Order: sequence, then structure tokens, then C-alpha cells
Amino acid sequence: MGIFTRLFGEKKPEVKVEITPVEYKGFYIYQEALEEGRQFRVAGRITKSVNEQLQTHTFIRSDVLPTEQEANELMLKKSQLFIDQMGDNIFS
Repeated sequence: MGIFTRLFGEKKPEVKVEITPVEYKGFYIYQEALEEGRQFRVAGRITKSVNEQLQTHTFIRSDVLPTEQEANELMLKKSQLFIDQMGDNIFS
């Protein structure tokens, strides 16, 4: 074991997880909480096909929660509220 491995630990390979979107009023919501230390930041994407083109709105919120599940649940609620308020103007 090298000195850097002992000091900083081994780098874990990134595993890409397939995210199943939640459909809401014709939009697709991808819950993608970001791990930050021992907490998870609310983040994700909202997509919709507009005029045969896929539109995407990506966001990262300031909210951090103790579990990935909690962060993803809050992201879903905030996304649904955003869709209700903005509709297709999300992509403007």
C-alpha cells in the first residue's frame, strides 16, 4: 500500500446509476441528489419534449438533508411546485 493510499484512502470507482424519472403533467422529473460529505444536496433535472426537441432544466438547491431518499423526495415536491407555477416557461 502506497503512502498516498494510506493518507487519503483508495479512490472508489464511480458507479453510474440509472435513474427512472417520475412523470408529472407531461414533464419528467429526475431525482439526482448530490452527496456532500455525510449529507445530500437537493438536485435534479426536469425534462419535456417541446416541438419534438428535448428541453432540460437542471438545478441544484441549497437544501441539504441527511439521506439521499429525503433529498430526492424534497426535490420531487419542489419540482412539482415549480411545474405548477411555471409550466413550459421553465425552459425560457
